[in-house]
Amino acid sequence: MRHRRRRSLVAVLVIIIAVAVIVAVIPRFVNRVILGRHWPTAEQVSIERIEHDGWGRLLETYVSNKGEVDYAAWKAKPVDVRALDDYLAELGRADTALPASHEAVLAYWINAYNALTVRGILREYPTTSIRNHTRWFGYHIWRDFQLIVGEDRHSLEGIEHQILRSMGEPRIHFAIVCASAGCPPLRDEAYVAERLEQQLAENAREFLRRPGNFRADAAARRIYLSQILQLFAGDFGPDQSAILRAIAPYLPDDESRQLAISGRVVVSYLEYDWSLNEQRAARTDR
Repeated sequence: MRHRRRRSLVAVLVIIIAVAVIVAVIPRFVNRVILGRHWPTAEQVSIERIEHDGWGRLLETYVSNKGEVDYAAWKAKPVDVRALDDYLAELGRADTALPASHEAVLAYWINAYNALTVRGILREYPTTSIRNHTRWFGYHIWRDFQLIVGEDRHSLEGIEHQILRSMGEPRIHFAIVCASAGCPPLRDEAYVAERLEQQLAENAREFLRRPGNFRADAAARRIYLSQILQLFAGDFGPDQSAILRAIAPYLPDDESRQLAISGRVVVSYLEYDWSLNEQRAARTDR
């Protein structure tokens, strides 16, 4: 009797585990949204040959000089939503196995991440935050909104963590934009290989110029940093001193730079703003 009862309990546990696995796994497939298209092998090209001009024109039209996006106007113009879809489809022509420069690959994947994020928000707009669309049991924009590139599908999470972070360039964190006010401002131009170093340096300076991302109190020997530099600390250096040295060249003034490289400073992290990076007033800068 005891053994029979034990077997029954084991059977019940197996059923519970199986149901839990099904509940966890099935939504990942049901909720996937796949963008782009599969290109015949003969039409695939090196990343070097992918053009980003169309993406650049859209950014110039809908992104302010503060890095905020006019999602309302963009969504209200179906021709430009289709233009974004066309650009994402064009990204899919890339054969990532073909030779390409480090700069071209980096620019390509930064553009891909940002364009896919914008398209994901346009799909949901109006919304107040990308976090509204990150449900564990249900649609999760960072995992389920995916782009076809060559023979593979890439999620936002995969592009960021498996591809971009593995490329050894910590300034990606000042370039990829998760549609939030706490993120770096979105540039009103596409990233291109020939200007990538300049663009990344400008991004770092602009990000760290903003009080919501960096503040220094020399008298108290305290520095306040964006949580991005806490979450991805290892990408900037092995310890706090190395991280501060890495960002020092981009800090807004000499006093802050000297404080950062001194090594004798306390670091605190600022609250992250997950509100949508949208334009909240009529556009006046274009």
